[in-house]
Amino acid sequence: MSQSQFSAEKFKEGQVLLLDKPLEWTSFQVVNKVRWMIRKSCDIKKIKVGHAGTLDPLATGLLLICTGKFTKTINELMGQEKEYTGTITLGATTPSYDLETVVNENFDISHITADLIHNTTAQFTGDILQQPPIFSALKKDGVRLYEHARKGETVDIPKRQVHISAFEITNIDMPNVEFRVTCSKGTYIRSLANDFGKALQSGGHLSVLRRTKIGDFNVNDALKIEDFARLLPDFEEN
Repeated sequence: MSQSQFSAEKFKEGQVLLLDKPLEWTSFQVVNKVRWMIRKSCDIKKIKVGHAGTLDPLATGLLLICTGKFTKTINELMGQEKEYTGTITLGATTPSYDLETVVNENFDISHITADLIHNTTAQFTGDILQQPPIFSALKKDGVRLYEHARKGETVDIPKRQVHISAFEITNIDMPNVEFRVTCSKGTYIRSLANDFGKALQSGGHLSVLRRTKIGDFNVNDALKIEDFARLLPDFEEN
């Protein structure tokens, strides 16, 4: 991306911005920040800005931000295959399946070998049924699941089919298992981590997650928010 791409007219006509979401930011915080920066830089009162696929606050990586008329393509972009890298920590589970909540149960990992880890990935490729985590933004009877979770309420969450085209173990340093996953829209990597731990007759939770690709878009081509700010014409933070 270059500064010549960024003007009020071009943002309104439509842009797909590749941003590298920082750790602990929500996807909506990134959208709001980008919208504010565009309005301030280009001196425009109103501009449509949206993202094509949420990343959890504890995840980093590729976030596609659409502006102007390109916001109409968001659903199409969301439907593309995605790639993630990350780390599953074995021997412990958390209610959220990641580090958003504290460990609630510990498990033995002495029986887990590298061969067992590699062989177990086969259970999680192709079309699989997956239960979304209760700490998620999905709605049940009009209420987001995480609201039920925070109240300690038990909710029946139906499983749904997702497709995982690749699940590769890239490094093992027990209890941490690094991986690369390519999957369909709607796949929860947190649920994959939890289910993987169960399949190993133990427990597991997601401790690191980074989205590296969406379709043909690659995080290697993405800008950090501060770099995007520097490319905007006449932009000053204050």
